[in-house]
Amino acid sequence: MFGRVLIANRGEIAQRIIRACRELGVESVAVYSEADADAIYLRQADETICIGPAPGAQSYLNIPAIISAAEVADVEAIHPGYGFLAENAHFAEVCESCKIKFIGPHPEVISGVGHKANAREMALRAGVPVVPGSDGAVPDERTALKVAGEIGYPVMIKAAAGGGGRGMRIARNEPSLVGGFHAARAEAKAAFDDDTVYIEKFVENPRHIEVQIIGDEHGTLVHLGERDCTVQRRHQKLIEEARSPSLDDAQREQIGEAALRMAREAGYYNAGTVEFLLDKHGNFYFIEVNARIQVEHTVTEMMTGVDLIQEMIRVAAGQELSFSQEDIEPSGHTIECRINAEDPERNFQPSPGLIETFVPPGGPGVRIDSHCYSGYRIPPNYDSMIGKLLVHRRTREEAIATMLRALDEFIIEGPKTTIPIHKAILRHSDFIAGQHDTGFMERYFNPMPTGLGSRR
Repeated sequence: MFGRVLIANRGEIAQRIIRACRELGVESVAVYSEADADAIYLRQADETICIGPAPGAQSYLNIPAIISAAEVADVEAIHPGYGFLAENAHFAEVCESCKIKFIGPHPEVISGVGHKANAREMALRAGVPVVPGSDGAVPDERTALKVAGEIGYPVMIKAAAGGGGRGMRIARNEPSLVGGFHAARAEAKAAFDDDTVYIEKFVENPRHIEVQIIGDEHGTLVHLGERDCTVQRRHQKLIEEARSPSLDDAQREQIGEAALRMAREAGYYNAGTVEFLLDKHGNFYFIEVNARIQVEHTVTEMMTGVDLIQEMIRVAAGQELSFSQEDIEPSGHTIECRINAEDPERNFQPSPGLIETFVPPGGPGVRIDSHCYSGYRIPPNYDSMIGKLLVHRRTREEAIATMLRALDEFIIEGPKTTIPIHKAILRHSDFIAGQHDTGFMERYFNPMPTGLGSRR
């Protein structure tokens, strides 16, 4: 096992990794920007090092600064968390070249699955269903028109190196395809310095299902069940739950096995997520692999009792997984709401600033992962997440009731938050019935209803 681990991240995931290290008897080194100098988790780490000013490019994305901190602190490994450098193959390579273990997949695996066109080809070789589309990258407008004509409109243009909805366009006819093709390439170039795009058939109003996987360097690869991430706004997840209300046991087994086939084809190791779309006929299609731990990994932890962060550290240190596929028996139902400092009534505009009062909920089945506290000032430089609120109960109905109670208890005074919109979603008849899809938010909450903050 490692003696010291550096956490190359901030916020609730930094705190989450520090806690895992503490329980493993591993010393933690937390890096921070000047904007995060008052972060409470810095008191919990064994050592802290400032790596630069507030802008991410000068701190949490500054590879030389992070490597220098790792060398000064004499760590054996770096955990990247999610976001920032978590899926940066170059950073993983730099870590390895400096004899520092990167707690995540190998650099070549990150590169391979991170390029969506390449990942699609891997899925085809592994016999994993994919959405009908182009055979690899689409180099020009003429080819794009040909592919779209063959598979039929509507189609989705996707950046091969993309993520978070950037470099994506829906085209329902030839004029929108031409404009969308060039717009997607330009956005992809600006966001990822790679203008490669490919085209897939657009699946109308699907469910979004993802499967948690983890493997060790001794050949063991396990999936830990699925998460349903269908409630999204502009490709950003709002609510995650498990198990998915749209899968039966046979589909659950099939999608889990498909995720493992994809992971084996990629030569995967450590934690990751294989993502799928589920259409209205019950057919599922591979869309991408996230080569990192995800925000919503906590849903799987609540369902299985497995500490995924600890397991990531163990397998990176060369240990075998502490469980087998037969040991994984998800039970009950978990719902997670992402609580962000955003104003739903103003198009989810960020709401940074001072948290005057912060009183998290509690009670049976409730978990809150948050780095915030009364008197904490949310900086405007990073994402707006305040924390993740989770509940775990015997049934989905009980989980919804407990989540509504917990949201009512949650007191955050100062910034606007997404708590009111979560309450509205959980009370909606389509969500209660489990009949929602990825078009749910667009259909029922666009424009956003006013007066959300006054509703209990």
